[in-house]
Amino acid sequence: MAKEDSPHSPAPRIRASDKDRDAVLGVITDAVSNGRLDPEETAERQDEAISAKYLDELMPLIVDLPEGHELYRTLQRQTGGTAAGTSLARSAGPTSLAPMAEPGTAEPMNSVAIMSGRELDVPAGTAQVTTYSLMGGDNIDLCDVMGPGVTVSLTSYSMMAGHDIYVPPGVRVRDDTINIMAGNEIRGSAKGDGSNGTLILKGVSVMAGHDVHLAKGYRAKDQGQLE
Repeated sequence: MAKEDSPHSPAPRIRASDKDRDAVLGVITDAVSNGRLDPEETAERQDEAISAKYLDELMPLIVDLPEGHELYRTLQRQTGGTAAGTSLARSAGPTSLAPMAEPGTAEPMNSVAIMSGRELDVPAGTAQVTTYSLMGGDNIDLCDVMGPGVTVSLTSYSMMAGHDIYVPPGVRVRDDTINIMAGNEIRGSAKGDGSNGTLILKGVSVMAGHDVHLAKGYRAKDQGQLE
């Protein structure tokens, strides 16, 4: 009697090409130029990249390097996310900072607050958020949507109002808003280097302003408290 294939059989491993190996070597080179790897680590990863036969052998070499997050996700899609490198990524890599969906795959979000406000958790894949507020404001949580290579635009039209915006570490915040007797405050702890995406603030504020905070659970002190 023929043995039936198990529905949980692992996906076949995919062979790495010279192009794949060169791409990983390029990421390692970029990481070295940014001071992320010492000479010993660099040589070790380069040797492993050159000798790698399968894609899942390349993935662990770049999972902890922000320069390689885009390439890592590409390799992960090619392997179906079930190869050996994936389990390493979940245990050792900064996957909590990676977006759960590609930017722009979710519908744009809109919110209206008039003498009121609500908790607004922006889902992964959202690229555009638009808000309108009058004497009110929302608590906007961007932790799920931000990630390496992600750009999110938050456009707000506010009068005598403002939002509290919460971001994870590493997010660069760019303020392109127009303000009349108003202004935004970006807390020092919320100012990232862009390794975890970019937030662009847009819109118009009249006698209003927004505060950008580092989200709770990420601060070194006062864990669990919103800044």
